[in-house]
Amino acid sequence: MNDITTMRAISQDTLGGPEVLKEVRLPRPTPGPGEVLVRVHAAGVNPTDWKHRSIPGLFLGEPPFVLGWDVSGVIETTGVGVTLFKPGDEVFGMLPYPYGAGSHAEYVTGPARAFAPKPAAVDHVQAGALPLAALTAWQALVDTARLEAGQRVLIHAAAGGVGHLAVQIAKARGAHVIGTASTPKHDFVRALGADEVLDYRTTDLTEAVRDADVVLDSQGSDHAIRSLRSLRPDGILVSLRLDDGNPALTREAARLGVRAEVMLVEDDHAGMAAIARLAADGRLRVEIAGTFELADAAKAHELGGTGRTAGKLVLTVR
Repeated sequence: MNDITTMRAISQDTLGGPEVLKEVRLPRPTPGPGEVLVRVHAAGVNPTDWKHRSIPGLFLGEPPFVLGWDVSGVIETTGVGVTLFKPGDEVFGMLPYPYGAGSHAEYVTGPARAFAPKPAAVDHVQAGALPLAALTAWQALVDTARLEAGQRVLIHAAAGGVGHLAVQIAKARGAHVIGTASTPKHDFVRALGADEVLDYRTTDLTEAVRDADVVLDSQGSDHAIRSLRSLRPDGILVSLRLDDGNPALTREAARLGVRAEVMLVEDDHAGMAAIARLAADGRLRVEIAGTFELADAAKAHELGGTGRTAGKLVLTVR
């Protein structure tokens, strides 16, 4: 007979390679006021997961901890004051980033408003892959850059987890999308709706693109600084790398007469609802690069760390 007071989870006692990830049994959490307990069906794996697994000094501090911010599942119980959901509701969302990790487990708690109803037409694997990457793209393009129909947007790493969703969100906003990717991935990026695809390895992007209204960059400081030259005057670059919060990027943006913002994704009920609508309408679909059972989380981390996948990796929990 199963012990209903505990759950399976993937934890680690030390920082290191994928081999530090172990399946353990932990106490099943209890939702506090304003929180829900979700029975996890699927949970995405993102670059931030393998970075926190291995790099000292990141947000979560020292292990032990359970990683995972993406989650799709079913409401098990609700804490006091929750009115949005009832037990049995299918939901998906992103736990509060960065300190709310813990979805790589059979159960997880989180604020009710970090979640949205899962569209019926979207299965748990798809829904579990969407939240962090899709919210990052949505908050960068819509909330920060305020992308409008007819504008030109340059999306770097357009075949990646965030990039391939950003292409679709930008097209849904009516933008002209230029994506960068290696040549073997060009057909994939075009199929997402990109109007132009450039090979970053063979093309001088600062010469090829000079009139973008928006640039979405996830590559890092030097790359972001060079990408400022792809903007028209008063255009905006949104960087997803916190190490871009440096004076050099700000100074170069001011010199060129453009703007630069560094963004960290946040849990967002309204953003999740918008993503749910796009997914339900078939205008936003996540590419699944691979699925792994919860016990095989280390294999997912190993594959993700190669940087060669197109789309998202997902742990299937139930």
